Amino acid sequence: MTHDAKRVHEPVRLLFEMTRDDNPRLYDDLIRFNKGTKRVNRLRFLAHEGLIAQHWMAAQGVAALGPLVSPVSEPSVRPSGARHTNQVFEAPPVGEG
Repeated sequence: MTHDAKRVHEPVRLLFEMTRDDNPRLYDDLIRFNKGTKRVNRLRFLAHEGLIAQHWMAAQGVAALGPLVSPVSEPSVRPSGARHTNQVFEAPPVGEG
């Protein structure tokens, strides 16, 4: 089994700390849930929706270059919402302060 094939089946484990200063909107959303499964599932949901929005935005850019064919089946994603979701998951600026 190659290294890449092994990585496909390997679970991803995350342990991180976040303060409100890091990302106030995300922090406020996650803090609503008690520690544990509900909070983790909310973060998982937000990450999944962010990926969908990001792929949708990329598909729209490709569609603008050629025939209007989008591989995404969800036409209800608003570009402004997708941009905002992408901003939420961007890395914080380094060296500001």
